[in-house]
Amino acid sequence: MRKQIILVLVALMAIMSIMSCKATKAKEEPLIPRRVLFGNPDKSSLQISHDGRYISYLAPVNNVLNVWVAPVDAPEKAEPVTKDTGRGIRTYFWAYTNQHILYLQDLGGDENWQVHAVDITTKEDKNLTPFEEILGPDGKPILLPNGKPLRPQAQIQRVSYKLPNEILIGLNNRNPQFHDLYRLNILTGELKLVQKNDGFLGFQVDDDYNIRFAAQMTPDGGMVFLSPDGKGGWKPFDQVPMEDMMTTSPIGFDKSGNVLYMIDSRGRNTAALISVDLKTGEKKLIFEHPKADVSGVMMHPVEKKVEAVAVEYLRTEWTVLDNSVKQDLDYLKTVCDGDVNVLSRTLDDKFWAVSYLVDDGPVRYYLYDRANKQAKFMFTNRKELEGLKLSKMHPVVIKSRDGLELVSYLTLPYWEDPDHDGRPTRPLPMVLYVHGGPWGRDSWGFNSIHQWLANRGYAVLSVNFRGSTGFGKDFINAGNLEWAGKMHDDLIDAVNWAVENKVADKNKIAIMGGSYGGYATLVGLTFTPDVFACGVDIVGPSNLITLLETIPPYWKPQFELFATRVGDPRTEEGRKLLEERSPLTYVDRIKKPLLIGQGANDPRVKQAESDQIVKAMQGKNIPVTYVLYPDEGHGFARPENRLSFFAVSELFLSKYLGGRAQEIGDDFKGSSITVPQGAEHIPGLSQALAALNNKQ
Repeated sequence: MRKQIILVLVALMAIMSIMSCKATKAKEEPLIPRRVLFGNPDKSSLQISHDGRYISYLAPVNNVLNVWVAPVDAPEKAEPVTKDTGRGIRTYFWAYTNQHILYLQDLGGDENWQVHAVDITTKEDKNLTPFEEILGPDGKPILLPNGKPLRPQAQIQRVSYKLPNEILIGLNNRNPQFHDLYRLNILTGELKLVQKNDGFLGFQVDDDYNIRFAAQMTPDGGMVFLSPDGKGGWKPFDQVPMEDMMTTSPIGFDKSGNVLYMIDSRGRNTAALISVDLKTGEKKLIFEHPKADVSGVMMHPVEKKVEAVAVEYLRTEWTVLDNSVKQDLDYLKTVCDGDVNVLSRTLDDKFWAVSYLVDDGPVRYYLYDRANKQAKFMFTNRKELEGLKLSKMHPVVIKSRDGLELVSYLTLPYWEDPDHDGRPTRPLPMVLYVHGGPWGRDSWGFNSIHQWLANRGYAVLSVNFRGSTGFGKDFINAGNLEWAGKMHDDLIDAVNWAVENKVADKNKIAIMGGSYGGYATLVGLTFTPDVFACGVDIVGPSNLITLLETIPPYWKPQFELFATRVGDPRTEEGRKLLEERSPLTYVDRIKKPLLIGQGANDPRVKQAESDQIVKAMQGKNIPVTYVLYPDEGHGFARPENRLSFFAVSELFLSKYLGGRAQEIGDDFKGSSITVPQGAEHIPGLSQALAALNNKQ
C-alpha cells in the first residue's frame, strides 16, 4: 500500500513539475520590444529605376524615413537623397527621367499632399505644388474651424514613359471640392491646365495624357462614365448601378489605346477582369473567380499586355494569363516561402524588384534578373525580427448568423498552440481587432499588431465583416445601412465562435481598431456592453451625423456613396437612422473601460468626434482615458507616437485582460503625446507623462 502511495505521489509531483514547466515556459517567453514591431523599418519599399541603373528604398535618417538610392551593382553605396525631418516619406516612385524621385508629403497628417521631385545627383528637392491656401469667392483664404487656412491637395493622376519630364496631377486650389487636371513639368515646375473640373469625381487618362473618360456619381449612388464629345463637352459612355459601383472601374488601356481594361461585377457577383473594344463596344471576359474579386493585374510596362491577375480570398493567388511570364513566376515561387509581389520593373522588363510576404517573419526583398532566372536577396524590412520566434496567422472562415462566410484571421501565442492547428491549449484572453474603412479588408501576412498582442499572451482575431471588400458585390452590399447593425452582428458572431471553440475566455475579450474599427469599438461598448471587457478606439467616429457633415471637401463629389451606404443626413429619415447608429447616443450604456487615441489634424474623423464622446462621458462620470497627438492625422505616422500609444494600450489591456506588459521605459521619447483625460486610470501613465514633461 505504501509503495502505491509513493508511486501516486511521484506521479503527482511529475505532473506538477510538467505543469510548472509549462507555466514557467509561458512566463519566460521573451517580450518582443515594441520598437522592433512599431518603430521604423530598417529598409523597405524596394524599387528599381526604369533604366535599371539604380535601386531605391525607404530607410531612416535620424529616425525619419527617407528615400535612399544606390547603383544597382553597388547597393552598399546607398545614400539618402531626400531630407525629410518630420513625418517621414511613405509614398515615392521613380520619374521616367531616371534622375528624379517623386514623393508626396503632407503637413501634420492633414492629407493635403504636396508633390516633390528630388534630383538624385544634386539632391535638390523641389516642392512642385507649394500652394498654402485656397481662396473663396470673396478672394480671401477659406479658413478651417481652427482658424488655419484650408490647404490645397495635390494628387498624382498619371506618370508616363512617353513624357518623362512631365506628370499629370490633380489640384483643388481653385475649388476645394474638385481637382482640376494639370500637366506638371518636374524640371521647371511649370503647370499647364489640361481640364477644369466643376463636377467630376475623377478622370481616366492614357499614356499620352489624353483624357478618355470622366466619372460622376449619380443621385442613387451609382456611377456614370462620360467621354469627350470633341466639342468641349461630354457624352455618356457607360452606366454603373449603385450595387456595382464599388466593384466596377476602368484600370487602363492596351498599347493601341483602343481597348479598355476594366474590373467589372455587372451581371455577376465577383468583380472580373474584362476588356472593352472601344471601336466596336465588344466586351470580353478575361478572368473571374467564384469567391473573390480580381485584386491585382500584372501588365507589361510598355506593351500593356495583361500577363497575370491576382485574387485574394484567404491568401493572394496569382494566375498567369500570358506565357511570357510563366517561367518567371514559377521560378519566383521557388525562391522563398510566402506570397510574392512584383513591386517595380525596368522599362525593358529585364529586371524586377520583388517582395515576399510571410506571416511569421519580416518582408524579404529581392532583385530578379529575368534573363538568368536569378533572384538576388537584398534585405528584409526588419532585421531584428529575423531571429525571433513569431506566431502563425491562421485563416478561418466563420459563418454569420444569416449564413455569410466571414473570412477571418486568427493569431495565437505560439507557446499556447504547440501543434500549430489554430486552437490554443486553453481559452485565452482575446483582442478582436477590427479593420478600418469599412470598405477595406483584413489580409494574411505579417501583422505587427497581431504579433505584438500574441506575444503579450492574447489570441487576436480579425474579421472581414459584411461591407468588407474583395469578396464580391453581394458581400459589400450586405453592409449597406448596416453600420452598428448587421455589420456589428458579424463581429459578435465571430466572438461567439471564438468562445464556442475554446479560443477565447468569454470574460476577457477586448475590442480594438482604427477608423471604422474605432467606431466598432465604441459600438461594442454601447450596443453590446456586456460582451467586451474593455475597448481601444483609434480615430473612430462617435456621431455619424457630425462625421458626414464634416468630411473633407474633396470627398463631397462622392457623397452619395455615404448617403446610400451609411445613411443620408439630408433627410429626416436618414438623420434618425444615423442618430440611432451613433455610439454618442448611448453613452450612458458604457460600463467597461475605454481608451481613445486621436490625431488633432485628422481630416476624415475630426478631433471633435473624440472630444464629444469624452465630454459626454465626463458629464455622466464615466471614466475614460483620452490620448491626443497635436501633430498627427488619421492614424499615427511618426514612430515615436506609435510607440507611445501602443505602450499606453499595452498597459491598459494588461490591466483589464491580464496579459503581459512591457514597461513604458523610453517609448515616450520624442513623442508629442498628451493625455487630456484619464491618465490616472492606467498604471504608470501619469508618472511617464511627468517624466516626459520634465525632459522637455
